[in-house]
Amino acid sequence: MGLDIRWPIGLMFTLIGALLTVFGLVTKSDHAISLGININFIWGIILLVFGVLMLFGAMNGKKNPPAN
Repeated sequence: MGLDIRWPIGLMFTLIGALLTVFGLVTKSDHAISLGININFIWGIILLVFGVLMLFGAMNGKKNPPAN
């Protein structure tokens, strides 16, 4: 199989993280903020970082795994 599972996972988390980060920045309303922390923005950043790390790992992964 030639598909690395990190590609679709990285793309999904990067897309969702970017959308949630933008949503957190655009809507700074009271219902999105808990104890003075913008939950949507923080979790968007976390998802975005995880997605980028997965994509980075997929790009730098072994191209041809050793044959058994």
